[in-house]
Amino acid sequence: MKNKLFQHALAVFTSSTAMVAMLSASAQQINGAPGSASSTEVINGNQIPAPPVPFGGVLKPSVADSKIWWPPRIVPPKGAPNILLIMTDDQGYGVSGTFGGVVPTPALDRIAKAGLRYTQFHSTALCSPTRAALITGRNHHSMGFGVISELSTGYPGYDSVMSPEKASIGTILRDNGYATSWFGKNHNTPAFQLSASGPFDQWPSGMGFEYFYGFMGGETDQWTPYLFRDHTQIFPWIGKPGYNLTTDMADEAITHMRNLNAVAPDQPFFVYYVPGGSHSPHQPTPTNADHGQTHETQPAHPAEPPSRSTT
Repeated sequence: MKNKLFQHALAVFTSSTAMVAMLSASAQQINGAPGSASSTEVINGNQIPAPPVPFGGVLKPSVADSKIWWPPRIVPPKGAPNILLIMTDDQGYGVSGTFGGVVPTPALDRIAKAGLRYTQFHSTALCSPTRAALITGRNHHSMGFGVISELSTGYPGYDSVMSPEKASIGTILRDNGYATSWFGKNHNTPAFQLSASGPFDQWPSGMGFEYFYGFMGGETDQWTPYLFRDHTQIFPWIGKPGYNLTTDMADEAITHMRNLNAVAPDQPFFVYYVPGGSHSPHQPTPTNADHGQTHETQPAHPAEPPSRSTT
């Protein structure tokens, strides 16, 4: 993962409830000329989606006697921060120094000092359940993830189906005017819905994330990943012998944040960044692997399995 990624985050939050509290505390208000296409509204956050604003124009049989009126666009309160939420799994001894591990991560240290550090996050010791709890702020059973999605059953709390009335942080922030995106591992879509035919209500787009660039399921090959952009499977590694998913994801996330800042600098973003590089299969690039004791080398061609070597 590139250190540049961390430098593009202004704050790090690991709980949706903190952001809900901030938005709820803001008074509902309309900015700009009421009825103009450029008018905006800051909602109080008590209800999502927010109730529609009644039409404020005039409707007459004649256009000359009528008055146009545009509903205000929902925006976050002034000063709302950009949010980068990072989750890694199966780290073991590779946990970052920022959170008690032995691996130095100075860039992440700087970001953590500028943001908030939560100390009572509930980890379930399983992938899908912990992820469901993280992005909703709820107990994993209430989100249908008593186990990982591949072991789900047709019983309440274990069916791997996240019901829509229990909104994720992506839905909450999107409906409060944030630009939301998800990069990396998605292990919260039912295994029986992992196809290009959908349905997509249990994919990131159905959980409030307007842009998705990542892989489906618990793990994927870092050289030839099972990768999607939104709902379409993509193959960016074809013709690129040096391709590696972890590096590609960092580049994509940085490009996405820069583009958002260029076209809408006043709109804050929420990026959920969940790399799978610390999960099996362990396939770091040679540069990153030089910092470890055991690694897999990069294949000569992305379509070939990586060779294995130990030092």
